[in-house]
Amino acid sequence: MTIKKTAAALAFAAALSTGAHAATGANIIFTDNFNADATGLNAAPSGWSVSGGTVDIIGKGSDFDLLPGNGHYIDLDGSTGQAGTLSLSFSGLADGEYTLEFALAGNQRVKGKEDVQVAFGGQNYAFSPAENKGFQHHAVTGEAVNGVLTVSFHDLSADNVGALLDHVKISTNVSAVPEPASGLLLLAGLGAVGFAARRRKV
Repeated sequence: MTIKKTAAALAFAAALSTGAHAATGANIIFTDNFNADATGLNAAPSGWSVSGGTVDIIGKGSDFDLLPGNGHYIDLDGSTGQAGTLSLSFSGLADGEYTLEFALAGNQRVKGKEDVQVAFGGQNYAFSPAENKGFQHHAVTGEAVNGVLTVSFHDLSADNVGALLDHVKISTNVSAVPEPASGLLLLAGLGAVGFAARRRKV
């Protein structure tokens, strides 16, 4: 086998290996701006669960559009005197690191900050937006383990006036093709080089 042909075969093997990573990059697995949900007090947005209390879906068209121009959003302390935990769970995901992005605002109605606990992929985060703060973008990371990833938001107040939540997005840079697959492709390419070289000698 000539040097030129050997180099070409090695380049082909490398290209096969590189192709296994072509699906990498930020893949969005979930997004919700709550605009598809009807507004209502003590209402759970579609696909989410609420436990231990309630949340409200407020905004455009409701009696409580506290930050006009933002469509619908969630008041994390509903109207029962007990803030609920708003949560989601995913299964069947690739294990690895995921990013949660969301917008959080203060309560806009009474003086004082809100203390909000965010749990995501085994990590816990705390945020305390002041009452006069509009929506602020936040990003945190967590891990999917055994294909499972969970996210939850909980306002620690219990006075029917909570922090506001909007624009939730979950994404990942986890490769769509597991690393061992690229190694197998590279070995297959190198095997083809060896086979061609052996045939040349016969």
